[in-house]
Amino acid sequence: MIIGIGLDLIELTRIRAVIGRHPKLARRILTPNEMDYYHTLTGDRKVEFLAGRFAAKEAYAKAIGTGIGQETSFQDIEVVKDSYGKPFIKVERAGLVHLSITHTKDYAAAQVIIEQNEA
Repeated sequence: MIIGIGLDLIELTRIRAVIGRHPKLARRILTPNEMDYYHTLTGDRKVEFLAGRFAAKEAYAKAIGTGIGQETSFQDIEVVKDSYGKPFIKVERAGLVHLSITHTKDYAAAQVIIEQNEA
């Protein structure tokens, strides 16, 4: 049974502008493991990665119903890849989490669906 759905869409120009004004933004959004990978990227790929992770974390926070704030921070949510390169969300909460991230020239978007674990 589906217990939560979240969707987030962000303009890459917005992320690019914010990175220019606030270089430490990535450290606020990304976990240490995500930061390690982020530092290997350059140019547009760096912006796409950060925007995709931001959208994924926002979508997850919407799916659990809290949003990003006191109960759930960006650091509580880590996006990792499986052996096939498919992204998934690594969190402490129970439930089966499905994640899809996409990018275009102008946008990054993510959708999260959370299912109740079968007992």
